[in-house]
Amino acid sequence: MSQIAANIITGFLGVGKTTAIRHLLANKPDHERWAILVNEFGEVGVDGAILSEQGALVKEVPGGCMCCVAGLPMTVGLNTLLAEQPDRILIEPTGLGHPKDIIGKLTQPPFDATLSLGATITLVDPRCIDDVRYRENQNFHDQIALADVVVANKLDQCSEAQIATFHNYVAAFDGEKSLVTGVEQGALETAWLALPRHARQAHYHHHHNDAEPMTTLALGPDDTYTRKENQGQGYVSCGWLFAAHCCFPFDALYGLLSNINAQRIKAVVNTDEGFYAFNVANQVVTVTPMSIEQAESRIEVIDTDALPWDELESILLSFLTPSN
Repeated sequence: MSQIAANIITGFLGVGKTTAIRHLLANKPDHERWAILVNEFGEVGVDGAILSEQGALVKEVPGGCMCCVAGLPMTVGLNTLLAEQPDRILIEPTGLGHPKDIIGKLTQPPFDATLSLGATITLVDPRCIDDVRYRENQNFHDQIALADVVVANKLDQCSEAQIATFHNYVAAFDGEKSLVTGVEQGALETAWLALPRHARQAHYHHHHNDAEPMTTLALGPDDTYTRKENQGQGYVSCGWLFAAHCCFPFDALYGLLSNINAQRIKAVVNTDEGFYAFNVANQVVTVTPMSIEQAESRIEVIDTDALPWDELESILLSFLTPSN
């Protein structure tokens, strides 16, 4: 049996990884079946819901680093996708994740016999490089250090000085890069997936969580909603899962999300104007219509400090109306 092509698509919180993967899926060869292994820091599986809409095979690893718990969540997810024999697997680690252990696991038995790991692609928002929260974060640094392809995303929102800073910053890293380039709106080229992968070293000691592997958050048969919090690596998250019959007023929800001062917010929500994906970074809301007709709504907030979750939950519940 021939090996299945695989790539890691990484980058820090809010850089646009999911948008980039959606772009790749929209431009993949028509005859190929692609699969996605999605790892989220939070618990409610927002990225998986977004990617599933495009017909890809999707397996989620929620609740933190996918290579923790002796690699069990990652192993189970990969084996599930490999059983479907896709033509390519894209792996999206959490924005707070470190790619070193993931690369190591994919290039050792048993996966080295079934997967052909290609270029690791790291997305970077050039506007964040001067932010001390990024430059002093070891994961941010090592995501770039371990990348074969480094892509400045959101060029349309960057100044010439910020783009120049990006290129100077990446040039200072040791080791060869197959490509350093820039795009708007996550428009990665599918050809970049076939670029060479380089062996690299990262001086990083990852602490593995000894807790039981986490499962995707689910509603009970009589539940209207449920909530789950997570913390680690200097960040906290709170996520809500709402039953499919719940419907949110679009304008009120948009106003609420744009006024929450958090590092990252993402949501897939049933509204009175249809189903939409919401992405919020730096209190700027991006909205994408989705073709989903009836499904659970998911909202996730990530920040360095816990927010008044009870107050936020009360506001969300006050918005709810039954969906027709």
